[in-house]
Amino acid sequence: MRLQRFNQLPLEEAERLLRPCVDIAAWNAAVIVARPFSSIDAALAVAWQAALRWQPEEISQALAQHPRIGERAKGQGQEAQFSQREQAAVNAQDAELAEALRDENQRYEQQFGQVFLIRAAGRDGQSILRELQRRLNNSAEQERQETAEQLREIVMLRFKELLSDE
Repeated sequence: MRLQRFNQLPLEEAERLLRPCVDIAAWNAAVIVARPFSSIDAALAVAWQAALRWQPEEISQALAQHPRIGERAKGQGQEAQFSQREQAAVNAQDAELAEALRDENQRYEQQFGQVFLIRAAGRDGQSILRELQRRLNNSAEQERQETAEQLREIVMLRFKELLSDE
């Protein structure tokens, strides 16, 4: 979708379009109300500022929508398509890597009580595994901050892709 079209969408359609980027109502509303944008960079700046205001409960809600690293997103919707493209380099064909990711995901979830979230786009499975293992050494507060940062990165990539698509 081009920026000009996004600027002109009715409220409900804009909300429906943004929800797969992240299902945080306050973020969606902040982006929509700031329209029209003069450029993609201006839209991204507003989106980033809105993402900096996320509350822990909003992040937890958004995490519930994300598949585990190494697992296929369910469904055929836009969010599943985003996730599948983002995790394309995680090489699920490597059985040893898949098992290590599964085991470390389980350890992470037991330790932090949430799904491990990382911007997978641009990373291969081995680098994701190393990051997962490193983050297991984080305190709960460090991990809360890193998770929020990773979610912001994912959302910004998705939003930029959305605005750049024909």
